[in-house]
Amino acid sequence: MASQDTGATEVVRPTDHFGLPLAKLLSGKISSVCSEFNAKPFLTGIEAACHDLSLTQRVELIADRLKSNLPGNFPRAARILHKIMGPENLSETGMFTNYYWLLPVAKFVEKYGLEHYHQSIMTIEEITKRNTGEYAIRPFIRKYPKETIRQMRAWATSDNFHLRRLSCEGLRPKLPWASKLDLFIDKPKPVFDILTILKSDPIRFVKKSVANHLTDYLKVNPKAGCELIKKWQDTTNEHTLWIIKHATRKHTVNI
Repeated sequence: MASQDTGATEVVRPTDHFGLPLAKLLSGKISSVCSEFNAKPFLTGIEAACHDLSLTQRVELIADRLKSNLPGNFPRAARILHKIMGPENLSETGMFTNYYWLLPVAKFVEKYGLEHYHQSIMTIEEITKRNTGEYAIRPFIRKYPKETIRQMRAWATSDNFHLRRLSCEGLRPKLPWASKLDLFIDKPKPVFDILTILKSDPIRFVKKSVANHLTDYLKVNPKAGCELIKKWQDTTNEHTLWIIKHATRKHTVNI
């Protein structure tokens, strides 16, 4: 008996791409640079395991599979993953389209690289040049605040605008889809020093991050946020003025 064509079109959710298709994509990339990598255990059961999981849960599942199936210790695994990253992203867009497949790699570093600071920071830097390290960096900020602040100050002066953005976005106290970072809320000078480096940045991608960061501080420490804006407002720099306007667009701020 012939099957009846109901005319229904299968709906493919964006989340579906973060299951077996993403795992196969990563597997192919890793296999091309590492002959020891065994794709079969990495892929086995992925599709069933992803059923009813959210996007973030699927990303974490694949990161856990990377941990179980990559050869060697974390530094060696990180070096293998570095080899698959490909060309840098030269655009302000494309992080979650062309380079979405790096999200499990960032989660892998976030979960399993905490005892390997220098290798992890190098890997987060390379991820950020293509996708984003704003979530992966946060455990390192908590465990190594002085070292990570020093690194983020260096990124704030980088020629790479993705790294400049990371130096701001990763430190946001209320970064969406991330746990609250309250380490600097009461004493924000280390963070504000970085924001001040970026206050005249010409790249909209970076400016928006700085503005959103200021908006966070207008919520979590309004006094400090207003004082920083007062220091910046006496300027004719178009980029600084744009940041202030964007940061205060939904707030009545006495400046």
